Order: sequence, then structure tokens, then C-alpha cells
Amino acid sequence: MPTNILMPALSPTMTEGTLAKWHKQEGDEVSAGDVLAEIETDKATMEVEAVDEGTLGKILVSDGTENVAVNEVIAILLEEGENQSALEEAVNKAQQGGGEAPAADKQQVEAKPQEPSGKKAEGDKAEQKASEASAEKKAPAGKSDDKGGRIFASPLARRMAEQAGLDLAQLSGSGPNGRIVKADIEKAIESGVGKPEAAPAAAAAPAPAPAAAAATGPSPKEQADMFGLSYHQEPLSGMRKTIARRLTESKQTVPHFYLTIDCELDALLKTRKELNEKAEEGKISVNDFIIRAVALALQKVPAANASYDESGMLYFDHADISMAVATPAGLITPIIKNAQAKGLSTIAREAKELAQKARDNKLKPEDYQGGTFSVSNLGMYGVKHFDAVINPPQGCILAVGAGEQRPVVKDGALAIATVMSCTLSVDHRAVDGAVGAEFLAAFKKLIEDPMTMLL
Repeated sequence: MPTNILMPALSPTMTEGTLAKWHKQEGDEVSAGDVLAEIETDKATMEVEAVDEGTLGKILVSDGTENVAVNEVIAILLEEGENQSALEEAVNKAQQGGGEAPAADKQQVEAKPQEPSGKKAEGDKAEQKASEASAEKKAPAGKSDDKGGRIFASPLARRMAEQAGLDLAQLSGSGPNGRIVKADIEKAIESGVGKPEAAPAAAAAPAPAPAAAAATGPSPKEQADMFGLSYHQEPLSGMRKTIARRLTESKQTVPHFYLTIDCELDALLKTRKELNEKAEEGKISVNDFIIRAVALALQKVPAANASYDESGMLYFDHADISMAVATPAGLITPIIKNAQAKGLSTIAREAKELAQKARDNKLKPEDYQGGTFSVSNLGMYGVKHFDAVINPPQGCILAVGAGEQRPVVKDGALAIATVMSCTLSVDHRAVDGAVGAEFLAAFKKLIEDPMTMLL
């Protein structure tokens, strides 16, 4: 019996993704463990492996297709001896069923990483409900019939209708229980049925007020075209869309305030040099010291390791430090978990591995989801000072500038020291100014006396 290959859920919150690339083509032999395709989420691109063997009979979702719902059928796998008629029957069934496959078919591909087994059943149900909700949300104008009831259509049919500008409420389905399927959309396109009627002038949305229109103004693209500016345009990646959405939400909803402190680095740089001379493998960076100091400072000032929630304040027991990593696709924050319990060499190794995985788009969801406090270091670019945007729901992020030689006063005399400026961005709902200042004082003491981090 042909097997449906379904769009996998790569994280508990995933409802849809982009099928970036097929590694197998129609007619290719497939063995368990073979990489079938690459799936792009809003954070990373992950490989999908086969768990059964056979022949890839039909690809239903092509390379580069966006907004593919979780559990939608993306391909058909034929067992040994199955012929073209079995394939055609399986394809028709998949298109009419809209991705609803028997329970036995739902494990025909696996994506790395897999969910913890104890939560698998609950995760599947939650993801299926979220997928249905997402499909309904993305439907064209006709989301319900005249009586307000739900319109049943396969995800493929919904996507085709949206692309063709068809109103599903005006179509009749030929699938099971009147479900609208691919063939119905193709028929509607050929006959011209289902085009939404123009709304009456009286029902048209009111035009924006002139003042509001003037304040908004033309978009950047409209301005570039208006003034004849030369440019090239690239589509927004899932990661870039997520960055834009989350940072906009952060600045609009989180009341930021900022605290800056200067730390002398000479003792730290000396200790780092001595440790690296003795290290057999792997070098410790200044950023590794910073992550370690942040984690220990959070243990000394646990009120700074907090998150605001309307149901009550959350104070975290562990220091899970999110470190900002720049990648070609955008910024991502893999996590050094339980950093307060790890030595410098362990932090250095994990930080290097996570940074490389981030740049290779190989991070697993558990590598970047969560975190209690963020560190963003632009010192390696020579940036002296900056204010970072908080990564909700975290309460703080530390922006680290470059270490540079500056004049300082020691014992009443002018001297030269290597100084690094660090700015703490704080969610005032979660952390008060005095708590932020107390955290920075603890952090400064650790940075300027690095031997205390080795105890």
C-alpha cells in the first residue's frame, strides 16, 4: 500500500513551513535514514529523513513552496511491486483527503530533532489543531458559508484558491462530505466561477484620514521607485520575518530602560592568556568569560533573572544564557543552558559548537528556544557602546562593547587601562533600576577579578 509522506512538525509551536529543497526525485529509491528534503522554519533549515524504504512515486509539494501546513501530504512512497495505478489512486486520495492520513502513515518521515517521546501524542494533537487553525486563517475571503458554518477544503485547495483569488464560499466540493479539493479549484479556474464580487460602494472601507496617510507615507519600495533609486530586492526569509515581528513587538510592548557600566579588562586578559597557554584543546574567548560572569551574577542577584507575566512574576532557578549570533539569514540566539554550573572550558566548547551550527542553519529547536537572559557582544566589530533590544519574554539583555585603552584614575594618579562598556537593557515591569544596578555591580566585580570565576 502506498505511504503518505507528511509535512513534519519540527517544533511544538510549528503550524506550517517552507519545503526548501527535495534531496530525492520521483523514481528514486529510498532507504530508511535517507535525507528526503529540507524544511525551512522561521529559525532554521532542517533535514527530514525517511523511516521506511521504497520508491518515491510522486512529489505533491515542489521545492520552494511556502506555507505548507503540518501533516499535509507532500509526497507518496511506493512499496516494492506497486504500480502506476496504485500511485494514481494514492495521489487522488491524498488530494481529496487534504493531508489527513491514517495514523499509521503519520510517522513515515522524521525530522531532526524529534520531540521527547512522553509529549509526542499531545504534541501531535496540538500541532494538528494549530495546523487547521492556520489553514482557516490563511483561507481567501470566503472563510465560512452564508450560515456562518465552516467551509471544508484541503490545504492544497485553499492555497490554490488563494493564489487564484477565488472565494471558497462560492464553490461546491466533490470530495468526501462535500470537501473542496484540487480538482474543484482547477474546474473553477477554467469556468471562471468563484471570483469574489466587488463590494458595493456603500460597504467599502472608509478611506484613511489625510493626516494619517501623510504620517504613514509611502513604503520604502514606493519611495525608491518614486525617486528612481537603484536597488535589488530579495524575498523575506522566515527568520527575517520573525526578527521583524518580535523586535517590533518588543519595542512596542516592553518598557525598556538602560544602565551602563565600565569594566576594566586587564586582569581578565592576563588570566585568559595564561589559561589558553595551558589548554590542550580549544581556546577561551573574552565572550566566554562574559557568559560565565553573567551566569554567576544572576546567581548572586536572582531578582534580575526574571520575566514578567500577567499571572505573576517568574524567577528562574537556572541561568540559561542566550548568546546572539549573526548569520547570513539574520540574528539567532542559541542557549548555553545551566551556565552557572559550567566551567569556562565547557562554556567555550558549547558556545563554539552552537555558533557554528547557527551559521550552518543546523540548530535544533531546543538549541534556541527558551533562555532566561541574553548577551549581545559587538566588541569584535569595534563597537564601543550600543543599546540592545530585549528578547521577550526575557527581562534583560546585556550589550557588550569593545575593550579599548582609556585613561583612568587610580589612587589619585592618571593611568591607562583596557576598559569595556556594557549596557543592560531592562524590562521595567520585571526588574527595577536598583536590581539592575545591583546585577551590574556583581558582574563588574567578577569581570575585574576573574580568578573568582575559577573557584
